[in-house]
Amino acid sequence: MAKLVECIPNFSVSRERDPAVFRGLEDAAQSVPGCAVLDIQSDGDHNRCVFTMVGSPEAIGEAAFRLAEQAVTTIDMTKHTGQHPRMGAVDVIPFVPTMDMTVADCVALSKDVARRLWEELKLPSFLYEDSASCDARRNLAAVRKGQFEGMPEKLLQPEWAPDFGERKIHPTAGIVAIGARMPLIAYNVNLDTSDIEIANKIARAIRGANGGFQYCKAIGVKLADRNVAQVSMNLVNYEGTPIYYVFEMIRALADRYGVRITGSELVGLTPAKALLDCAEYYLKLEGFDCRKQVMEYHLIGME
Repeated sequence: MAKLVECIPNFSVSRERDPAVFRGLEDAAQSVPGCAVLDIQSDGDHNRCVFTMVGSPEAIGEAAFRLAEQAVTTIDMTKHTGQHPRMGAVDVIPFVPTMDMTVADCVALSKDVARRLWEELKLPSFLYEDSASCDARRNLAAVRKGQFEGMPEKLLQPEWAPDFGERKIHPTAGIVAIGARMPLIAYNVNLDTSDIEIANKIARAIRGANGGFQYCKAIGVKLADRNVAQVSMNLVNYEGTPIYYVFEMIRALADRYGVRITGSELVGLTPAKALLDCAEYYLKLEGFDCRKQVMEYHLIGME
C-alpha cells in the first residue's frame, strides 16, 4: 500500500514581483522524483506563493528541503514587502496525511525536516499545529506574531526559543513554522438571499469559536456579482467536523430565517474520503468501507 503525504509550503515571493526567484522555486519543486506538484498559487499584493505537492514521505521531505534551500539562497527578507503576515523566506511548511499516513507520521516527518534545515542551512524553526511542543505554539498566528521585523526580540523571550536552532533568526531568511495538520477543506454554501446579515448569523452559530462545530471557521460574505449571501468556511478537520454536518446545520438555520441553500462549492483540493463520507451519510450505506468498495482505491494500489 503506497504512502502519500501532502505538503503546502508558503514562500515570501511572488511570480508577479520576482519571476526569476519564483521560477527557481518551481524548478526546485520539480527536481525531486516521486514528488508531484499539483498546484502553485501566486499573489503579487501579498507577495507570496503557495505550492501544493504530493508524494512519498521520502520524496516530499526532500522536496521541502530543496525548496527551503532555494528560498534561503534567493529571498532576502530585509527587502520584502507584502500584505500577508510573514516571518521567513519559507514562511510555513505544513505536512498533511493523505494516504496510509497518520498525523503522527507527519509529525515525525516535520521534525526530520526541521532538524535538517537547521543543521544544513542554519534556518531555525518553530513546530506548530500537531507538531507543536506546547499548546501556545499550535496556532500559526500566535507563532508568527511579530513577523520578520519583530522576531529577533521575540526569540529572546523565555517562552519563544526556537524548537530547532538558536535564539536568533537567519539574517536574510528569518525563521519558519513547520508542522503536521489535518487537511483543510475550503467549503462555501450559497443562500437565496442578498442579506449578508443572515449569512453572518449562520456563520456565528456554526463556527467553533462561538460554540459551534469545533473544527469549523466561518464568516458571512456577499457575492456582489451574483447578489447572494454566502457562508464561507474552512473545515480544519473533516473527520471531526464532516462536510455534511455543516451543510445540514446551515440548511436548518437558513430555514429559520426563511431562506434556502441554492448551492455549495469546494475551493481547491479536497480529500476523496471527505466526499465519500458524505455519500455514506446521504445514501445511508450500511457497513461501507471505502478502501474495499471504491474502485479507484484499488486502482492506485490500496487494498
